[in-house]
Amino acid sequence: MSLLARLAPHLPYVRRYARALTGDQATGDNYVRVALEALAAGERQLSPDMTPRVALYHVFHTIWSSTGAQLEDGSGLENQDDASRRLMRIAPRSRQAFLLTALEGFTPSEAAQILSADAHSVERLIGDAQAEIDAELATDVLIIEDEAIISADIESLVKELGHNVTATATTHDEAVDAVARHRPGLVLADIQLADGSSGIDAVKDILKKFDVPVIFITAFPERLLTGERPEPTFLITKPFQPETVKAAISQALFFHPTRQKEAA
Repeated sequence: MSLLARLAPHLPYVRRYARALTGDQATGDNYVRVALEALAAGERQLSPDMTPRVALYHVFHTIWSSTGAQLEDGSGLENQDDASRRLMRIAPRSRQAFLLTALEGFTPSEAAQILSADAHSVERLIGDAQAEIDAELATDVLIIEDEAIISADIESLVKELGHNVTATATTHDEAVDAVARHRPGLVLADIQLADGSSGIDAVKDILKKFDVPVIFITAFPERLLTGERPEPTFLITKPFQPETVKAAISQALFFHPTRQKEAA
């Protein structure tokens, strides 16, 4: 299989990453082009110890780092959109680790391969980026959960990130009433609620009124992953790991279009 055929499925994604990393599509594309030219000329090689996608991102990073691009001073931020400005204010290495895992879906171990770092360092960088994001995007949160202990655990995690829990609801009607009293900036929702009502229906009714990022935390993910309707971007399966919930909150707030406008 030719080099182009091996890499073709991954090129749209590395271009997306390059744009987010540099804050500009033309600049990002230029770095991708240079990386591909280096591969075609034999100046760089795809590591046989990595998957093709990880190896491509690794070569891109090698090229990008060798130019001194990591030391950019953030000039020109006034010409970028809100999300790009926030990204470019994050320290470069933290920004790389965050984007590789949050935007591109790599595991910390894969991101470590790409960045020529160890997994522990990458996890620390991700944590640093999330802390910066959480501090900037602090918001009001509605929790829809009928199990008191789980609700308390989620509330504790939310507060650790600097957010404010405005209400907790255990039924569909309580959730709708809570939103009517105070519009949240984020909703964390279970699927099966106390009176047999549905968290899915509650979220649908909330989204009819306004656009807000939603994270489902449920023991029944199969009820959402059916392929019959638009599936949620953020879905966490119970029992959950605290760091998984924290990461999802950071990502949901950062990448949600409406939230980006409100945070300007």
